[in-house]
Amino acid sequence: MPPAATDVSAVLVEGPWRHRLVAAHGARFHVAELGEGPLVLLLHDFPQFWWAWRHQLVALAAAGYRAVAMDLRGYGASDKPPRGYDTPTSAADVAAVVRALGERDAVVVGLGIGGRTAWALPSLHPEQVRGVVVVGAGHPLLSARVLRDRVRQPSGADTTRTAFWRQVPALPERSLVHGDGVERVLRERAGPGWPGAGEVARYAEAVRVPFVAHSALEYHRWIARSALRADGRRLAAALRDGVDVPVLQVRGALDPTVSAGTLEAAARYARGPHRLHEVPGVGHYVPEEDPERFGALLAGWLARW
Repeated sequence: MPPAATDVSAVLVEGPWRHRLVAAHGARFHVAELGEGPLVLLLHDFPQFWWAWRHQLVALAAAGYRAVAMDLRGYGASDKPPRGYDTPTSAADVAAVVRALGERDAVVVGLGIGGRTAWALPSLHPEQVRGVVVVGAGHPLLSARVLRDRVRQPSGADTTRTAFWRQVPALPERSLVHGDGVERVLRERAGPGWPGAGEVARYAEAVRVPFVAHSALEYHRWIARSALRADGRRLAAALRDGVDVPVLQVRGALDPTVSAGTLEAAARYARGPHRLHEVPGVGHYVPEEDPERFGALLAGWLARW
């Protein structure tokens, strides 16, 4: 018997933050926000939702920022339309959310899939971005290198099978919502000791919100297929000249999803101030695996701009 679907109220986790829906780019996006000051907009990865940034919401608000964590299109309590899970649409979503929040621009912080969107934003919507922080993600033009680096790892065969498996209709969605599907994804990417039972339960529940599993996988499907399509070529042309805003790249030293070499290669697309920082002892989910270290790193970098 398939697991019961989760009501969307399950992702509206209580805390010091405020939940609300904002209308932007023809859809409604759920955000959790805390604090006052310059806007810092936080974008989660797969298979997460806004809650991935709970530690940074508190830390950023205490440091004098307006911290906002959004559910990307298709996730959490945001709308889940049948289309729009490509990088250009995701970037347009984020730029529109910045405007809908009543702000001219923001520093955008993205992890994984959110990091890919963060990289694209200054090229596609420069007026809405004053800086980007990319965690555990290569530049979109380095997608082929990311896959090649993964294949070369000891677990490369499994990684390759997973990438192809996600292109199959329906079956990956079932695998994600059944049994330990979410836990396996998290543990394969994380360092030792994370996630705990609480994180596993929370993310597994969030993936069972109707349509989330499908929407989440559509981002990965578009990345793979866009290499052979006109929309992918248009995006590549738009991103080729790089970005002029300040860029901070962060990688967990044990992150199997992106190599240090790929992040170093991405630095050539940062035409303005750039910094690359590796956090020891953690994997892909740096903001949750070591929230204090990441929070201090982020606050220190933000204070410079």
